Amino acid sequence: VQLQASGGGLVQAGGSLRLSCVASGDIVSINGMRWYRLAPGKERELVASIANDGSTDYAGSVKGRFTISRDDFKNSAYLQMNSLKPEDTAVYYCAADGRQRALWGERNFSSWGQGTQVTVSS
Repeated sequence: VQLQASGGGLVQAGGSLRLSCVASGDIVSINGMRWYRLAPGKERELVASIANDGSTDYAGSVKGRFTISRDDFKNSAYLQMNSLKPEDTAVYYCAADGRQRALWGERNFSSWGQGTQVTVSS
């Protein structure tokens, strides 16, 4: 299963961006979908996650500003980022896990997208 992330860019502080992540392949079902970010000199951070029942969780640093959502018909997840701050600057990665078709039935998958750069200027 491949994930394609998009939507990053350069935005001024206080602005908004919407990231998209589309999964493709022989997907049977997707369980969790997550957004991570990696900033220079920092450890990778789990920004937001959404389960297949729609329940969400956020890092404290983005709670109230970011919203994760998913569209299971499109095998997609989104991250709406509002009130962006310079400290949100990072490469954002999407990840997903679930079930995919295999030669002899089904198997689990766990995949990562390629990352999309978000730069917030002050």
